[in-house]
Amino acid sequence: MIVKNLSLILNIVLLIAVAILYFLHFSSDNKIEETGEESGISMPDKSKLKIAYVNSDSLISNFDFFIEKSKELEEERIKSESDLETRARGIEKQVSDFQRTRGNMTINQARAIEEDLYKKQQNLLQYRENLAQNLLKKESEINNELYDKVSSYLKEYGTQHQMEIVLSYTRNSGVLYANDSLDITQVVIAGLNESYRNSNAVEADSVQTN
Repeated sequence: MIVKNLSLILNIVLLIAVAILYFLHFSSDNKIEETGEESGISMPDKSKLKIAYVNSDSLISNFDFFIEKSKELEEERIKSESDLETRARGIEKQVSDFQRTRGNMTINQARAIEEDLYKKQQNLLQYRENLAQNLLKKESEINNELYDKVSSYLKEYGTQHQMEIVLSYTRNSGVLYANDSLDITQVVIAGLNESYRNSNAVEADSVQTN
C-alpha cells in the first residue's frame, strides 16, 4: 500500500513535469518566431536540457527508511491483531459461560449479564476500529515522510548536477520509453541511504550527549 500510494504521487509529478516540458518546447518556439533572432533575447537551448529519471518502485523498495518503517508498521499490525484476538476470545468465553449457566440465573441476573456482554462486544468493535485508524494514520505519516525525503534529496541532487527535471519512470507511468543512460535510480538509492544513515548517526550522538 505504501509503495502504491507513493508511486501514484510520483506519477502525478511525472505528468506535471511532462506538461511543463511540452509547454517549454512550444512556448519557446513561438517566442522565437514572434521576436526573431534580431531581438537579442537569449533563449534556452532545448538540446542542452539535463533530464534524468528514477524507477520509483525500485527506489522505494531499496530505501532503508522505507524498509525499516515498513517492518515497524507490520510488527505493530501483528501485535494489534494478536491483542484484538485475545480480547475477542475472552468475550467469547464469557458468552459461552453465560449460555452454559443461564438456566441457573434469575431473569434480572441474565438480563444484566447480557447487557454487560453487549457493551463489551461494542467496545471490542470500537477498539478494532481505533486500531485500524491508528495504523492508517501511521501509514499516511510514513508515506508523507518518505515522499519528503525522496523529493528533498532529488531537489538537492538536481541542483548539484544542474538538472532541470528528474522524472519518475515505472511500468504504469506515462513514459513509454526512456534511455538507460538517463537512469539514476541506483545512484539516488545509494545517496538516500547514505544520507539516512548519517542522519541516524547524528541523532544517536545527540541522544548520547544529552
